[in-house]
Amino acid sequence: MHVLVTGAAGFIGRVLVRRLLAQGLGGRALATLVASDLRLDALPADPRLLPVAGSIAEPGVLERVLAQPPDAVFHLASVPGGAAEQDPLGARRVNLDATLQMVELLRHQGGRPRFVFASTVAVYGDPVPAWADEHTPTHPALSYGAHKRAAEILLADAARRGWAEVCALRLPGVVARPGDGAGLMSAFMSRLFWQLRAGEPVVLPVQAEGTAWWISVQACVDNLLHAATLDPAVLDAGRVVQMPALQLSMRSVVEALARVHGADRAALVRYEPQERVQRLFASYPPLGTHNALALGFRHDGTADELVRRATEG
Repeated sequence: MHVLVTGAAGFIGRVLVRRLLAQGLGGRALATLVASDLRLDALPADPRLLPVAGSIAEPGVLERVLAQPPDAVFHLASVPGGAAEQDPLGARRVNLDATLQMVELLRHQGGRPRFVFASTVAVYGDPVPAWADEHTPTHPALSYGAHKRAAEILLADAARRGWAEVCALRLPGVVARPGDGAGLMSAFMSRLFWQLRAGEPVVLPVQAEGTAWWISVQACVDNLLHAATLDPAVLDAGRVVQMPALQLSMRSVVEALARVHGADRAALVRYEPQERVQRLFASYPPLGTHNALALGFRHDGTADELVRRATEG
């Protein structure tokens, strides 16, 4: 089996690549795994791993990435929220234009691969509607969300035409991303996990009772792998699934971190709300994922399990 992962050296991509190499996909062993990203030095050494370094928006990179027709594609590469706001045209070339070029190349290959697209809850807009699921009207408030929604629509059309078997998963707040989260306005959600685990103080730019949608990187990867083996016939024409998530307040996540890492951790948190960050990332209503749960997608189950899985390997 031949698999392609774009954004392979990113936060989610690294975990996905390791899981694919260890477990294969849908009971099938991997012959090759093409890993595409700007830099690939963080990936494991494995003879099945074929690295292709460079931006997918650069001429010739996608042709190299797709030199061998894939059986499955996990398209994670993107320019995220804050970075996309700073450079909307450059971000569009990665988030939308390169996605469409990839589909065009797959069309010419004629293999109709499984195509799992990492979309985002940013498609719902600002403010987030009082109820959100796959059928909620979308009003993206950031360029990143607009690029992803446009890609969802055009990928569904590609699926309708038989060019690829598409499943677009709308990712919620995936934690815990290592590093400072440069370019991500939601980076505070991951820093909370790492800093409290290390016993370091943390300032959150939102209210303690502010609610967000949370999923661990391990559970997120579980869902990406499930999407690649799902019977395409169970998806509707939009080919979009809202990935399940826990709706939790900042305070409840802090309390879970304190239960796992020590009761003293709660005192290390200070709340200094910023109106825009609060509105965009900590004012979330219940999330409708009945369809996703019926299809076999899952969240972490509890806040304590979220904490445990978020910082696994």
